[in-house]
Amino acid sequence: MELFLDVLGATATKREAKTYLSRFRSDKSKESHLTVKETQKDGIGVNLGNLYVPVRAVDQSPVFEQGPSKAQYVDQISRPLHTALVKIRDPQAIDDSTLRAVGLTLVQLSRLGMNSVVIVDCGTELQTSDPNVRRLAVEQADRMAAAIDEHGGQGARRLDNVLVVSNINKDFKSFVKITSSTHVTHRNLILNPLQKGKIPVVAPIAFSSTTQALAHVPANEAILALTQDFAGLRSAVHTEADPHAAAEKVKSMQKAISLDRIILLDPLGGIPALDKQDRSHIFINLDQEYDAIKFELSGLISGTRSLRTPSMRKNEPASASTLSNPISKFREAQSSFANGAKSTEPATSAISHNISAQAEIHLQNLNLLRDTLAILPPSSSGLLTTPKKAANSDRSPQDSFSTPGVGTRRQRNPLIHNLLTDKPVFSSSLPSSRTQQADKPQDQSAFLNPATFIKRGMPISIIPDPRSHPWQAPSPSSPSISLSDPRIDLPRLIHLIEDSFNRKLDVSHYLSRIENRIAGIIIAGKYEGGALLTWESPPNHPSATVPYLDKFAVLKRSQGAGGVADIVFKAMVRTCFPDGVCWRSRWDNPVNKWYFERARGTWKIPESNWTMFWTTEGVQNGEGRGVFGDYESVCRGVVPSWADNKGVID
Repeated sequence: MELFLDVLGATATKREAKTYLSRFRSDKSKESHLTVKETQKDGIGVNLGNLYVPVRAVDQSPVFEQGPSKAQYVDQISRPLHTALVKIRDPQAIDDSTLRAVGLTLVQLSRLGMNSVVIVDCGTELQTSDPNVRRLAVEQADRMAAAIDEHGGQGARRLDNVLVVSNINKDFKSFVKITSSTHVTHRNLILNPLQKGKIPVVAPIAFSSTTQALAHVPANEAILALTQDFAGLRSAVHTEADPHAAAEKVKSMQKAISLDRIILLDPLGGIPALDKQDRSHIFINLDQEYDAIKFELSGLISGTRSLRTPSMRKNEPASASTLSNPISKFREAQSSFANGAKSTEPATSAISHNISAQAEIHLQNLNLLRDTLAILPPSSSGLLTTPKKAANSDRSPQDSFSTPGVGTRRQRNPLIHNLLTDKPVFSSSLPSSRTQQADKPQDQSAFLNPATFIKRGMPISIIPDPRSHPWQAPSPSSPSISLSDPRIDLPRLIHLIEDSFNRKLDVSHYLSRIENRIAGIIIAGKYEGGALLTWESPPNHPSATVPYLDKFAVLKRSQGAGGVADIVFKAMVRTCFPDGVCWRSRWDNPVNKWYFERARGTWKIPESNWTMFWTTEGVQNGEGRGVFGDYESVCRGVVPSWADNKGVID
């Protein structure tokens, strides 16, 4: 209990603490009703070193909430085992110190309610009966188990007899695509240690029904097999001919285990984002982004994708971080060659081959997370980070650093942070310059791609689609869209706005105000969140048009969780209006903290109740000056359309 109190006292928000407790506390106790403030009494808690310490900038990190939290604890008599599948790639290249620290993190996850099943991946992609390959897998599984055992608790148990390889029954029909012949044969060999608090460490070795011998199987196939089994799919469908009986068995098996996380510890780190130098994707919404990211990585593999995307063509000096980033090395090699520096073709060819090989691994990781999350509940998620990031539970205080605009942050263990918040360490909708500054350690040579948080997510509808119809100011030849467009569900849009703002909309006044002004609409999922953007003419400059965020709304049940606000905001500033947009918010709106972190500039409009925000580069604070004056004129002049008529006070 002390561990819960000590760690929860450092969670980012009260809402996240409540959500965590409601999901991971298994017993009814008065302690589960403690508030975060009560957990911060002096003298309470165990010494976790620097695993999780209260840090003002992170603990007060704002979330998109337009009202007080109404999250409630849910006490249940029996709960499934909350479990994470953890794959660690290339463990033979990890030093003992780092591996012990990873073991400590896994033990801490277990104490916080998340049981782990670890799979070692020694790099062999093919099924083979080579005894040397099997021996290496067993040695590394034993090494990982020993690293876990050093930190007390129930310890670990190495398993290498839980998988079997057999031919796929091609006549079998399933709503889940079976992509592998590997499956779990003895489920209880994994369940029994988990129920006792032990951490199973699985060597990817399976019995082949064809050769009647043991064989090493690719670790990704082992992960997929375990995911299918924990989801209750593979076992149930093979043992029950009656579909109703199979469905009941699936439900029963799902009650035993809740597979909440797929965690990949890879020395290459997160999935690279090619439009951000030296960066990776912080959050991937698979429903929206999978195809585009796969296309980018496939281009790197084949050599058809250019590494010098538009944002990389600027004449930027080489940074220290490029020393550990092969993609950056290749860019610098190209730049040096263009400037007349000596270069050799074999060296460039070797770097290109290295980039292709690493892109192949990134694509395999992306596909593995896509395949596993597709058969898990939407609440499940994936996390991809480096073993060193997962091992930073004993960071020393001198590793802290200061970041202008974001605040002073200590590096946090992404696994622990993700368990407590179900979010990445940094918001994906923050400006990239801020996350770059905040995530780079002082030792730049140690910088690697940070963690990538992945969810099945939700689809994003953008009307009109900027890829085929870029958002442009309306003209006689190109009028704006209307809310009567059949692609828009107007009643659900109105409900979204009213639920988010907790106010009734004067619909007729609102429709009249935005008529012939709509730039476009962004809808997340089934109207769980959205943004409506307009073109506005400044009263003091009627010939100009200003891109304006008129409504930004998230359903109450989705505020502060699930990343809905981040998904919508990121689509707005990176896809719809990459050159900038402005908006306003009442000066006392609690959402403003969230806006402040994402805007390039803000301004308290004099003699009004409005604060103005913008994402446009080069806008300087100053009354009546160019773009800034247009923005202020628009934000001051837009008339609210609320049925309660409270807008007159503004």
